[in-house]
Amino acid sequence: MTEERFTAWLDAYGRAWEARDTKAAVALFTPDVEYHESPFDPPFRGSEGVRRYWTETTGAQREIQFTHRPVAVVGPVGVAHWHARFVRVPSGEHVELDGVLILDFAADGRCEVLREWWHTAQGQDA
Repeated sequence: MTEERFTAWLDAYGRAWEARDTKAAVALFTPDVEYHESPFDPPFRGSEGVRRYWTETTGAQREIQFTHRPVAVVGPVGVAHWHARFVRVPSGEHVELDGVLILDFAADGRCEVLREWWHTAQGQDA
């Protein structure tokens, strides 16, 4: 993994999230991916797990904005700081997330393990 390829992957991830495009998101991962949305819960596994997670999660979000900053690339592993804002549906509540991704990549550039940690601010001013 190079910093350029990592940045391109993060850009594609952000576009998929902002467009709520589950198909585009699934294409970023290997068929046997482990998607760790939380360090305390079991991961979503495989393409179907990612599809289910993204469909449910992004279906309750509107006006999504995603930014990222690559922090490091070491061998097949990339680390990034990310930030997102969206409006929760149907409540209209504004949500802001700030987080870190650690991603392990396969040789073909798709992610095979995603680990993320994030914090949330919610309310009118988020």
